Amino acid sequence: MYEEPYRWVEAVGNRRQYLDDQLREGTPVVGVSYERGILLMTMSKGTPKLYEIYDRLALGGMGHPADLEKLRFNLLEMAHVEGFNRSASDVTGSRLVKYGIAPVIKQAFEEVFKAPFIVKILLAELSRKAGRDGFLTINYDGTFEEKSRYAVLAATSVIEQKMIGYVRQQSIVSLKDAVDVAIRTWAVGDRAQRLALEDGEGHHEAMAATDQQVTDAEPLYAHVRRCVAEKTIECVLLDRQVQEPSKYRALEADELGRVLPEHLSASIS
Repeated sequence: MYEEPYRWVEAVGNRRQYLDDQLREGTPVVGVSYERGILLMTMSKGTPKLYEIYDRLALGGMGHPADLEKLRFNLLEMAHVEGFNRSASDVTGSRLVKYGIAPVIKQAFEEVFKAPFIVKILLAELSRKAGRDGFLTINYDGTFEEKSRYAVLAATSVIEQKMIGYVRQQSIVSLKDAVDVAIRTWAVGDRAQRLALEDGEGHHEAMAATDQQVTDAEPLYAHVRRCVAEKTIECVLLDRQVQEPSKYRALEADELGRVLPEHLSASIS
């Protein structure tokens, strides 16, 4: 009987290790605020990773596509029920996360005889005024954080902190700025994840050795140019200047081409 709590803690520890291993090859996600709204950016191989949830809410995720789709559907259903029973203004990211999706993910993680969700989620919420946009990130164990100005998802918290450290130093005003910074921040995370996969336990030393290169944009652009040979840049906006209730729109290829940095536009066109 006295061994049961220990067995549960051990089982939870094993689940963390399993989920960390499953997410090692996931694609990072970046969210940044700019003057007109919010940009979410990632790269994909055909399966979308960025979605609309409600009028002013968008989702980015990494992990197993089936788990991400199930949680996305749950969020959609919660948002529309809330909007129907109350009002559109009552549908907030904070309510959906704190009272909806985070408890579901936490319960799945802690029920050690059931499969957990292999996901990390970023929820972006557009404010009516510039400077007040918000982000919530949810881990596979149901823990969540509220952030402003920017947020990221990556395979590990160490890599996420590296990405946050990079984006924190950047100036973002226009959509062009937002796309440029998001792509470079994504490259910081993706490069770090690939180094971790290649170097195994010694990846901290390898990552430290490339810290100086991270401040130089050209190696990051070069990494993106290599990645677009097999992946597609995916960008969506929550745009305050859209007149309809839904502020969500995807950046189509022609518009994306106009706002991409010069270092990349020729490679992607």
